[in-house]
Amino acid sequence: MAMATVSSAKRSLRAELKRRLRAMSAEERRRQSHLLTQKVIAHSQYQNSRRISIFLSMQDEIETEEIIKDIFKQGKTCFIPQYQFNSSHMDMVKLTSPEEISLLPKTSWNIHQPGEGDVREEALSTGGLDLIFLPGLGFDKDGNRLGRGKGYYDTYLKRCVLHQQVKPYTLALAFKEQICPHIPASEHDMKVDEVLYEDSSAS
Repeated sequence: MAMATVSSAKRSLRAELKRRLRAMSAEERRRQSHLLTQKVIAHSQYQNSRRISIFLSMQDEIETEEIIKDIFKQGKTCFIPQYQFNSSHMDMVKLTSPEEISLLPKTSWNIHQPGEGDVREEALSTGGLDLIFLPGLGFDKDGNRLGRGKGYYDTYLKRCVLHQQVKPYTLALAFKEQICPHIPASEHDMKVDEVLYEDSSAS
């Protein structure tokens, strides 16, 4: 597929997925988030990972708060995104406790993240990551992911490949409403290893 075709296909699919997500009730979002939290905690890749990166959820994403609490409960190390808004650069920086999240300043996207002057340990400078939980707007069963168009995760995953011997396992968290028959992808798009959603079978 030509680049122009891919980007226009992505644009219309993004609009459709945003509509679908807006139509979900808060109760349904909570129900699926709770179910996915259970799936994550039982997942062998999660159990065997020590250094984990996870996103702080926006309103239309699987709620990650309970997973974050479990990461700390299990004594694993937790890293969260620190986005640079004028580029596609993102770091994964260390979180010291689940309680700390509500104290972090909010970005223009209404997500908590450490402020610009807040210098923290970056995952790749201290040994890399075992597991990365990815958000996204849409996914297909082959692991193609439709992000929000900024390229943060694609860029970060390419950095991981340069810094680590073993590529981190990538696990996407999705509402079943976000699963599509086919996500248009170009060669720059990184596939995810597994998409976790209500009806996904354990791999």
